[in-house]
Amino acid sequence: MTAVTDEDHGKGESKGDSGEKPDGAKDGRWDDGLIARRAAAAAARDADEPVPVLATADDDAEPQVEAYAPADGPLPARLDALRELVGLSRARLDRDTLAEAGRVLDEAAARQRLSSRHTVVAVAGATGSGKSTLFNALAGAPISDTGLRRPTTSQPIACSWTDGAAGLLDRLAVPGRLRRRPHPGPAAFDEALQGLVLVDLPDHDSAATEHRDQVDRVLALVDAVIWVVDPEKYADAALHERYLRPLAGHAEVTFVVLNQTDRLPGEAADLVLDDLRRLLDEDGIALGEHGEPGATVMSLSALTGDGVPELREMIGRFVSDRTAATRRLSADVDAAAARLRKVYVAQGRPGLGERAREEFADRLAEAVGAAAAGQAAEREWRRNASRACGTPWLRLWRWYENRGLPGSLDRLGQALTPPEEELTARQRVEQAVRIVADDAADGLPGPWAQAVRETAFTGAQGLPEALDELAVKVGAPGAAKRGGGTETGKGKSAVDRLGGRPPKPPRPKWWPAAVLAQASMTLLQIFGGLWLVGQIIGVLEPGLVTPALIMLGGVVGGPLVEWACAAAIRGPARRYGQDAERRLREAAAGCGRARVLDPVAAELVRYREVRERYVTVTEFSTTGR
Repeated sequence: MTAVTDEDHGKGESKGDSGEKPDGAKDGRWDDGLIARRAAAAAARDADEPVPVLATADDDAEPQVEAYAPADGPLPARLDALRELVGLSRARLDRDTLAEAGRVLDEAAARQRLSSRHTVVAVAGATGSGKSTLFNALAGAPISDTGLRRPTTSQPIACSWTDGAAGLLDRLAVPGRLRRRPHPGPAAFDEALQGLVLVDLPDHDSAATEHRDQVDRVLALVDAVIWVVDPEKYADAALHERYLRPLAGHAEVTFVVLNQTDRLPGEAADLVLDDLRRLLDEDGIALGEHGEPGATVMSLSALTGDGVPELREMIGRFVSDRTAATRRLSADVDAAAARLRKVYVAQGRPGLGERAREEFADRLAEAVGAAAAGQAAEREWRRNASRACGTPWLRLWRWYENRGLPGSLDRLGQALTPPEEELTARQRVEQAVRIVADDAADGLPGPWAQAVRETAFTGAQGLPEALDELAVKVGAPGAAKRGGGTETGKGKSAVDRLGGRPPKPPRPKWWPAAVLAQASMTLLQIFGGLWLVGQIIGVLEPGLVTPALIMLGGVVGGPLVEWACAAAIRGPARRYGQDAERRLREAAAGCGRARVLDPVAAELVRYREVRERYVTVTEFSTTGR
């Protein structure tokens, strides 16, 4: 009953798309063709009246004005950053994630190619809200059909105050037969409204699905929206949840009009308007109060005309500003950036710090056996010293002990590594890569964290074998002994695989003197022994003291020389072992850095690049998102 009262205003008016005759059909004749316009012009001249201008597609043939956005404004920079952001992210993010940003870029490019002199404002509302009546009141003519039948408006109907809007209406897919001009009068010649393109939409809650689809399509393309609500449906969940709440960031290009206030007694209109403001605030829509930017909220009666001039004045100021398209696109960019926030904004400061790099190098060094290699190098140095400076009898005994034994010190290059040691070494390398990948990906958004891990694991392929080869090339005895420790199942040492043995430790310059001293001690023993034998068999004159002292000097002197050499080589042997450990550690760290850390760092740099683009996109946000 309420809707009937409001729409009675439209009874007997011209029919739109849904009537038997088009909008221009009156009294059985056509008013929207070339002949009809000429006839109307002649009749107007005879009556000394202004000629009514009824637009068709031919009237909009003026060239379109390009580039509505100022070159030095923030929007072009934001659009460029968003375009670069999408381009850099295609290899890391799926198509659905970037779909909205791509749509915004396409629509922005399309809008920039069209008229900058026009502002497209859609009038949207629910069934029976009186939006068509308000549309006609603003146009000053019964352009859009009103009446009892629901839905009344089945297709968008446009009213353009000036020429040159053909491209914009083509973009909205408004048929040429549904493009109108305002009726000659104050509304048509209002200077502030020049450039306005007003579009009456079908009902957003229409029972016809195609009507709702048209509303959704046009709302994504217009520069601003006037939402018309009535006292019965202003709190409708479908309106707030489907449209107002998702478009909360577009508050600056949104008008919310409470229509049919003539039906509310006394102060009821103010109470309903206050409740509407409360609901809009809950939806997250900023209200333009006290000079602050935000949605315009007001009440009026399209049927009686109460409040319509005020709305027309507001729309006039809005159109004269010529920034609606820029503000709409800025809000679209904000909405797209808000959707992308979860895939670009990290928690904390992700990356590879020095500590993570050092720990990774330590784990690789442990996996390749750098510490054991250093200890083995130190033992090898001491062993060579004992061979060179030890007593011949001790060296002969050691040779006899080690003769032919598998795993003896003389058969290091042929030693086989137990399978469990091989498996452990490989697992250590994999664990080191997994830990450093987790450290680098910690705090990153999901897609970028996954990309970092995949980069690390891809670079780690073949790392155990590369570490084995490096260990042999570096010449670490310990690595040769454990050779194959990271090459599971090969059954051959790294030394045998590469065809060689690690170089022997260098000898100090004083070793020849030590060897000469040891040889002298041996000669003294032999000489003293032969002297004693000669005395015993009677070849030489008796005198046990002198030969015994000579022989004793040789016997005692040999171990003393060996002990002195062992004490002298302790420091050089330790330094040699440390140097071998350092070289193997640096080689393993370099291999890990080239295969894992550098690719991971490059992936993090790529993330920082897109993060910088994202910051540029959100830096001049118009909605505070």
